[in-house]
This record gives sequence, C-alpha cells and structure tokens, in this order.
Amino acid sequence: MKKKIVVVVALVASFGLGFAFNNLTKRTTDQMPLKKVTGIGGIFFKCKDPAKVRKWYQEHLGLNTNQYGAVFEWRQGADTTKKGFTQWSPFKETTKYFEPSKKDFMINYRVENMDALVAQLKKKGVTIVDSVQSYSYGKFVHILDIEGNNLELWEPNDIEYDKLGKQMNSKTTK
Repeated sequence: MKKKIVVVVALVASFGLGFAFNNLTKRTTDQMPLKKVTGIGGIFFKCKDPAKVRKWYQEHLGLNTNQYGAVFEWRQGADTTKKGFTQWSPFKETTKYFEPSKKDFMINYRVENMDALVAQLKKKGVTIVDSVQSYSYGKFVHILDIEGNNLELWEPNDIEYDKLGKQMNSKTTK
C-alpha cells in the first residue's frame, strides 16, 4: 500500500513539476524582447530632378543606378551566406509618398516579424499610417516617429528581391 502511495505521489509530483516547468519556459519566451530593426532598408529623399540626380551619383560617385535609384548589396552579419540589400532612391520633390510627414526624406528600416512588431507598436500607441502591404519581395508598412517623420518598415524577402533586380537587369552597387 505504501508503495502505491509513493508511486502516485511521484507521478503527481512529476506531472506538477513538468507543468510548472512548461509554464515557466513559455512565460520566458513570450516575454523575450522582439527583435525590431535589423538594418537600413533604404534612404529616400526629395529632389527637383530624380533622373539628373541619379545620373550625377552614377557619374561622380559610381552608383549603379536604375529607374528607381540604386541598390546596395551586402552580406548579412548574422549569416554571411545571405545577401542583404539597401535601396537608395531620389523622388520628385512633389511626391506624396512621404506623407503625412512634410520632411524631404524617409528612411526604410529592415525588420523581422512585421506582424508581431506592428501589433506591439499599436499597443504602445505608435501611429501606424497604413496597413501592411505584402509583395513577393517583402512586407511594408509606414509609421510615424515621435516628431512626425514617416518611416517605412520592410520585412524583406531578399531572395525574391534579388530575383526582381535580375529580371530588371539591374546591377547592384557593392
């Protein structure tokens, strides 16, 4: 009889400890900070004549420009076997793309896990300008910083972005 009680107590204790351990580890991973910005995805700015500006940067600074600007290719720090890209784009000074900001520039930040990040930003009261837009080469959303600067967040799919550049016959700047 004592043996049965000891076995039952051991089973109950094992179950209880397993349940407690599971809750403890789950709570820890749920509370782990979300990785946010992983790099600069692009620099966008307004100018009078984007074609002229692209040509000047190509001629004087060696950027491989295309109709959208230039793409810088690099290797990701976390995994150097993977490519990463940063877009550089001059926009016509009358563009509405940077609105609601009135600034002449916009920075695009590379992020991971866009949906979780947007949910977290909403909880913290950050202004989300539009809804997440998905394309083969990544997800995009615009937010406002504390001074009203429009920021573009990009969860890239670098493999598809690379394919798109090759389809356009665009050269990257390395």
